[in-house]
Amino acid sequence: MNSFYLSLLLLLVTGSVLRGPGHPAAWTSLFNGKDLTGWDSWLAPRADSNGHRLGDQPIGLNHDPDHVFTVVPQDGQKVIRISGEDVGGIISTGEYSDYHLQVLFKWGTRTWGQKKGKKKDSGLLYHSTGAYGADFGAWMRSHEFQVQEGDCGDYWGCAGATADIPAKKINDTDYVYDPAGTRYTFRADSPVGRHCIKSSDAERPAGQWNTLDLYCHGDTSVQIVNGRVMMVLYHLSQVLDGQLQPLIRGRIQLQSEGAEVFYKAVRIQPIDRIPAKLLKSHD
Repeated sequence: MNSFYLSLLLLLVTGSVLRGPGHPAAWTSLFNGKDLTGWDSWLAPRADSNGHRLGDQPIGLNHDPDHVFTVVPQDGQKVIRISGEDVGGIISTGEYSDYHLQVLFKWGTRTWGQKKGKKKDSGLLYHSTGAYGADFGAWMRSHEFQVQEGDCGDYWGCAGATADIPAKKINDTDYVYDPAGTRYTFRADSPVGRHCIKSSDAERPAGQWNTLDLYCHGDTSVQIVNGRVMMVLYHLSQVLDGQLQPLIRGRIQLQSEGAEVFYKAVRIQPIDRIPAKLLKSHD
């Protein structure tokens, strides 16, 4: 056997081992570290300092006159800067299902409009589908992994997205994730609403990088902040033509919502299951 075929055989064997049971698939970067290739942008109609719309016409698709979405140097590397000046987001051009997504973020200093001087706000929206601006004129139908000061890891269902989440009721309007709690259906028109509060706080102080991990497989997802599970979500769904249908695949959105925020190291890998330890009861 000559050296070429021996090298090829070793490559095939090694590759099969690396991708065998217990060995995760390779990561794919969704941010190339140079520009926003692979992402679209969408911006809602402009608003005044009180959040009141100045008209019905959205700024629109891939039109960013205020340079809300840029790539800038930060900590010796290029990162995505979202200024927050206009409401909307960047949206991956690719669609994904059955994956582990990892994103790093940290807060900037600026806030805008009705968010000025308040909690800094953004969001990681997944399984995004349908029309641009379906939610508040700004975001596609999606499940939101909340990114907001003090609230990182909360869930919001956007534009008809639905999730069943075990939770406990803490007052007339609020529900907190509890793996031993009752499973409630969270959606804008459900009796409990579309917002479930995360189980604990794991966000680092402003100015420090945070790691968000999102595991999605089938109709289940797990939202993790800095290594701590915030919640497990089941029966990820959407309302289509009055019927509940799965919402288990789609694009990824990073929100602009009144606050300066930086993102980097956006990467994804396919999975064939969610690790069992993440689905077990936890603190």
